[in-house]
Amino acid sequence: MSETEIHSTAIVDSKAELDSGVVIGPYAIVESNVQIGKGSKIGPRAMIAWGSRLAENVTVHHGATLGTVPQDLKFGGEETVLKIGANTVIREFATLNRGTEWSFETVVGANCLLMAYSHIAHDCHLGDNVIIANSVQMAGHVFIHDHAIVSGNTVIHQFVRVGEHAMIGGGFRVPQDVVPYALMGGYPLKVRGLNLVGLKRRGFRSDQMKPLRETFRYLFFSDLNTSQALEKVASKVEQTAEVKKVLEMIESSERGIIK
Repeated sequence: MSETEIHSTAIVDSKAELDSGVVIGPYAIVESNVQIGKGSKIGPRAMIAWGSRLAENVTVHHGATLGTVPQDLKFGGEETVLKIGANTVIREFATLNRGTEWSFETVVGANCLLMAYSHIAHDCHLGDNVIIANSVQMAGHVFIHDHAIVSGNTVIHQFVRVGEHAMIGGGFRVPQDVVPYALMGGYPLKVRGLNLVGLKRRGFRSDQMKPLRETFRYLFFSDLNTSQALEKVASKVEQTAEVKKVLEMIESSERGIIK
């Protein structure tokens, strides 16, 4: 691994911890109590604020701001962190706040892509392989699970959960939970079906898809209410691991699900 490279115009606090092979670009700022893992690259004019924890091979592009104080009036200056997983890419002018005492951390998993001008608020938790497109605006306490995709200019209400492998179209408001594997679109936002393209690309087999199709038919494309649909799914549909994840999301939802 090559030596760390810090541009002459960058401002890096002496108490920041930089692993080998880290590159800090022109006019970037790295504050104290920051950890940056091997091979990570910090672009020009980016800011890595106090409490940021970057794993290996993270790429931060021009003007992105990481780890700043939460935009929460209840925040009392408690020591919290922002964690970024390995190989994640953060594009231009994205903003990511650290946590509050609610969870003490904001977390972005490994292999994620956060596109330009996206905002990840305090206490949000993103899984691995998540894609957040341009100008997605996320309130606090949002949970987005592995392999989910949120398209551009979408706004997400606080405490909303987005299930794994779900895809949300662009320009929508997301006020309630999104079940796993769903393709979301329309006005108002609703379930349009399974995220078939995404699931096929990730190697889901037909024997995994069939029970999910049946589950979605009862839940979202019938005249049954949610309780009736859940009874049908329990009695008529094979209880695969994927079906169980959909049911778990519904049963544990505090905001309700988008249908």
